[in-house]
Amino acid sequence: MDARDQKAGEDRVRRLLVKPLLVRGLVKPGHMKVPEFEEMLDGLCAKLAYMSDLDLAALEEEMAARPGGKDKDRFPIANEILAKASDMCAPPVGDSPLIRKVMGHAVGQRAIAEGWAPELLDWLRDNRRWPGDFVLSQIKQNSGSALRRIEDLTARKQREGEVTPAEDQWLKHRQDITDRCRRLGAVVGAGTCN
Repeated sequence: MDARDQKAGEDRVRRLLVKPLLVRGLVKPGHMKVPEFEEMLDGLCAKLAYMSDLDLAALEEEMAARPGGKDKDRFPIANEILAKASDMCAPPVGDSPLIRKVMGHAVGQRAIAEGWAPELLDWLRDNRRWPGDFVLSQIKQNSGSALRRIEDLTARKQREGEVTPAEDQWLKHRQDITDRCRRLGAVVGAGTCN
């Protein structure tokens, strides 16, 4: 998403989510000062800029039914809105700083090199948190059947010169995902912690 699309998306979030919730009478959470509330709204608009008009309208309807505060008159906090937005329409993979960071980190680079980056990417999409050692071992273990299939198909392709079109398509798709993981990891700039 370029800067112009990002700005248009943020304006759309303001128009279709934030303003309608405020018009319904929801006010800032009691523990927040006005500048903090505005900062939260700015961050929310930036993070939800990828959503379509329909997605935002549905999210507004959902959040209007779940106001915060004991009197049910408070604007929901950003984490609650973002969690519901992710349930409805997960952000694009390339837009996630966490996914880019994991793929650029030694963890992601190892997954790419060893062939289990697609499974790591799926896990990151679903969980949106940094994977620990146990989770990484589970992801790697669960990728075993895919890695064996790659090995078998590659060997058969070398021996017989071809595989079925469906098998060839599966290999290409798998390689495309691995290449995407490699590109996501490459965006992490020099000087970052690894």
